[in-house]
Amino acid sequence: MCDFSCYDGVSPEWLALEVSLPPAPVPELPIPEMKRLANREREAIARTSMIKLALRLQIQDHSIPSRDGSTIPARSYRPVNAPDDVLLPLYIHFQGGGFMFGTLDAEDAICARIAIGSNVAVLNVDYRHTPEFTYPTQWNDAQDAFEWAHDNMNKMFWDPSKVIIGGISAGAWVAASFTLQKHLNRTTERRSPIAGQVLMIPCLAHVDCYEPQLRKMENESISSYKTNLSAPMLSVEELRWFTSLLKIENPDVNDLKINPGNASPEQVKGMPPTVLGVVGLDPLRDEALLYGKMLSEAGVPTDVNLFLGLPHGFRSHEEKIPASERWDKVIEDGVGWILSRPLCSEFHVKT
Repeated sequence: MCDFSCYDGVSPEWLALEVSLPPAPVPELPIPEMKRLANREREAIARTSMIKLALRLQIQDHSIPSRDGSTIPARSYRPVNAPDDVLLPLYIHFQGGGFMFGTLDAEDAICARIAIGSNVAVLNVDYRHTPEFTYPTQWNDAQDAFEWAHDNMNKMFWDPSKVIIGGISAGAWVAASFTLQKHLNRTTERRSPIAGQVLMIPCLAHVDCYEPQLRKMENESISSYKTNLSAPMLSVEELRWFTSLLKIENPDVNDLKINPGNASPEQVKGMPPTVLGVVGLDPLRDEALLYGKMLSEAGVPTDVNLFLGLPHGFRSHEEKIPASERWDKVIEDGVGWILSRPLCSEFHVKT
């Protein structure tokens, strides 16, 4: 039984920033307006960072065919100092945003930092969003992007044996699900094994399938679903609302496609090295820590990093939060750690 209540609480740096933040958007705004405002803000932040980052990259746009006859926008990044004819490891990135927000432009700086900091190629996948597109579209888009990437390995000079799947928040949910499904030979069986996964502030269980997570806790009252019920940036109510837009009918607690965190130790044995980024002030905290613990105890090399007292999505505030630099390093160093083929070690949370 687990108790992660030692990671409860709010950090001084968040409290200092919170008082200076503008009021949250009015919840009664129509969804299209919410999306427009959020994406505009995210793109503006990325655009500022890209002024310096873009000079160090070759950037190319792609249109990936989807299984339903549509297309998935994508963008690739390659460090300019990497020889054109050298195969680079590939990091496939799935964006955060509750499945509702997000654009290629908004993810530019995130992907650029990974490409430069880890000396890898990055594929930024703009999976389709709710409410216009519901489950399993986002999951299918991820798989279709993975297949397209493998079909274009030679053309793009990507190394098929060094493909890492990564994501943030909703994107980490998709990444974790796809990596587990691939490991269990339930999808893309003809492709090389995934080299590793990077899961930053992931959701790992549908809100209506969370009971197995609670059973692993010493007491339900200490669950992060309870202690972080009304957390800033992402409350349980907001989590439930974002998830509802996926319109998953009668979610099954044993469906590992939507609940990778509900997998058994036996099912995760042999999974690729996994990097986890977790924040303390987040309803999703415990499921990420429980997953990291299970992976580690099952013999999977696992690197668990926790940001004390910070809320879900704090990185969106850029340099206003000193911990943003560490966040970037967790991803960049994590990619290098995965590619080093690390050995398993005891479960340990870095703070």
